[in-house]
Amino acid sequence: MISVVSLLIVLALSMLVIRIGAVAFLMTGLSEEVAQFQALSAFSGAGFTTGEAENIVKHPARRRIASLLIRLGSVGVVSSIATLLLSFVGAGQATPERLLVLVLGIFVLLGPARSRIFNRMLTPLIERLLARYTTLDLRDYAALLHLREDYRIVEIEIGEYTWLANHTIGELNLGDEGILVLGVKRTDEDYIGAPPNQLCLRPGDLLVLYGRKHRLNELSTRALSNQAAHREAKAEHKRDLDEQRKQLERMNTA
Repeated sequence: MISVVSLLIVLALSMLVIRIGAVAFLMTGLSEEVAQFQALSAFSGAGFTTGEAENIVKHPARRRIASLLIRLGSVGVVSSIATLLLSFVGAGQATPERLLVLVLGIFVLLGPARSRIFNRMLTPLIERLLARYTTLDLRDYAALLHLREDYRIVEIEIGEYTWLANHTIGELNLGDEGILVLGVKRTDEDYIGAPPNQLCLRPGDLLVLYGRKHRLNELSTRALSNQAAHREAKAEHKRDLDEQRKQLERMNTA
């Protein structure tokens, strides 16, 4: 039975390492979905050769995170296999009983792992620990742009039928949603930093954006004809500005 418990501990630690890796990737500007996928890919050694993986290899901080995940993953996989063999080959209690404990333990571990509430509580703690005890290259500008709070810098690829495609930056009015366009990457051209409002965005372009995390996630999947989401985002940003204005007024009168 000790070997089964040891296996569950290894699995729990592996899941924690993957989550820490995902948060570390988030702190370098990746979106949450991409960060989780790449952390799992690096830890498992799957090695998907995608444009996202290339962005990790080219970025020094992301490359260090991926390298550490790969090393820890190789140890974790070997330990899990060895412990699993010991769980069912060793003498002692009956195999069905051990199998039942293992299955129940995995279900217990999957609960917190899939819980959004648990992850929302765990993520800020991991971010604080990483900020304090690591030397990620983004440390200076992360504090300046509040990237460890609700703001993120992300890259969004423009699909052919997405809301962003075939419009100029000025026509999109992303500033009214509280989102800043920091740059545009094109396959056939150099990087365009601080692009002008007259620049027309094409399918395949890679946008570098700064804004609130949930708004960036929504924008990355916004459908072509979804003007309601744009109006909702503008209204939300206006409420944020009004609240900030009230806070400044209270500070000035205090």
